Amino acid sequence: MEAGSHLLDELRPVLGEVRGRLTPNADMAPVTWFRVGGPAEILFQPADEDDLALFLSRLPSEIPVTVVGIGSNLLIRDGGIRGVVIRLSAKGFGHAVREPGDRLRVGAFLPDKRLAAFALEEGLDGFAFYHGIPGGIGGALRMNAGANGRETAERLVSVRAVDREGRVHVLGNAEMGFEYRHTNASDDLVFTEATFQGTPADRAGIQAAMDAVQHHRETVQPLKEKTGGSTFKNPPGTSAWKLIDAAGCRGLRVGGAQVSEMHTNFLINTDEASAADIEELGETVRARVYETSGVRLEWEIKRLGEFRPGREVLPFMGRA
Repeated sequence: MEAGSHLLDELRPVLGEVRGRLTPNADMAPVTWFRVGGPAEILFQPADEDDLALFLSRLPSEIPVTVVGIGSNLLIRDGGIRGVVIRLSAKGFGHAVREPGDRLRVGAFLPDKRLAAFALEEGLDGFAFYHGIPGGIGGALRMNAGANGRETAERLVSVRAVDREGRVHVLGNAEMGFEYRHTNASDDLVFTEATFQGTPADRAGIQAAMDAVQHHRETVQPLKEKTGGSTFKNPPGTSAWKLIDAAGCRGLRVGGAQVSEMHTNFLINTDEASAADIEELGETVRARVYETSGVRLEWEIKRLGEFRPGREVLPFMGRA
């Protein structure tokens, strides 16, 4: 995808005073927890919200834009991503500030675990579940991330976001349209900041709740592997891992990808997997679960980009 250099040359006169970093043909595998995937045609890392707004206002509308976060819940296909990939930075979007009324205002690139830790420092309850979510606030907003029976919608007050034309919006909780692992907020919005409501509590109690979350993760999840976290959404009334296990998929392999022996709703890169291996394994799991239970598992991991020619992966329901 060397076309990235040519595209960037064409865009530079238009982008003008944009201060953020622009990288053509950027290797995206190192920023995903699976450590696989092709390059971004152009990777843009804005300096701050104003810089992001300026960039989007100048970028020609025909150029596609894709937003990625910390990379934990993400599979980038081997053919890479066309157009511009926006990835926020810790410097411009990793802040955490306590506001009046026991509220926390945090940047969209702040890791979920850091939000939990900051809330502990401030003596505010309601955020311990974030200690068990391997992602960032932007992804948590987009997916209504949750764990241990709690989810983002319960604590969110408002969100700042920039649209495709560079306009800044402030959305209240109701305007986010939260559902299970989903928000109905427009796909073209780039979340930049969120404000959450906390509840004053004893730090010892908050720490105990965080310790319980950590113990649970260490006991049942493959934390030391190259994985994207929970692969499939839990169907109503059951857990995805139970259906996967009952379908005989524990330890199942496709190329260098494997279903975790420890937790069957986790797929693992065993160091030699391609993105196609991982996606093919996921679709194989979906097919076997459907055959044994009649349940169609839905992907929770976001899959982005293009397939490498000759390595296309069909959804299991689309196969002959």
